[in-house]
Amino acid sequence: MSDETELERFSAVVLPHLDAAYNVARWLTRNDQDAQDVVQEALLRALRYFASFRGDQVRPWLLQIVHHTTWSWLQKNRPTEQVPWHDEDDEPAQAQAPEELQPPALLARKMDREQINRALASLPAAYREVLVLRELEDLAYKDIARIADIPVGTVMSRLARARRLLREALAPHAPLSSTEAP
Repeated sequence: MSDETELERFSAVVLPHLDAAYNVARWLTRNDQDAQDVVQEALLRALRYFASFRGDQVRPWLLQIVHHTTWSWLQKNRPTEQVPWHDEDDEPAQAQAPEELQPPALLARKMDREQINRALASLPAAYREVLVLRELEDLAYKDIARIADIPVGTVMSRLARARRLLREALAPHAPLSSTEAP
């Protein structure tokens, strides 16, 4: 296959997912220009390895490249943000919150978009990533696991914790539920 044909195929298959790639990079870097730089680097990597891509799931494949590129960029440019987090992966998942407290219901409320964005941006990067991939990019758990290179169980626990942290950030003066009480 010629380079021109391969480039046309890349453009047709990968570029439609450019918005999703930028969205993930933007939420992780918290900066438009940095996200553009990361996505540009990720696209170059994707183009470099596109000839070896086999399958029909190009979106998760591209987002996995964006994931790795973003984390490499963060390690190099913002090492102080590489603070370890505690997933509590070994603990069983908490019971799901009532429907009105789930992120989609929270988003449906007439809350200020800026408040939601600030709350999401305040989450640790690992939690922010799974929440963005699930709630904003609507990816399946198995795709998120592949993108983030973590087990599906870890995706579920990070997502549950991210949702809880998001709820807490959006309602800082709300009383603790009985499962969160000390």
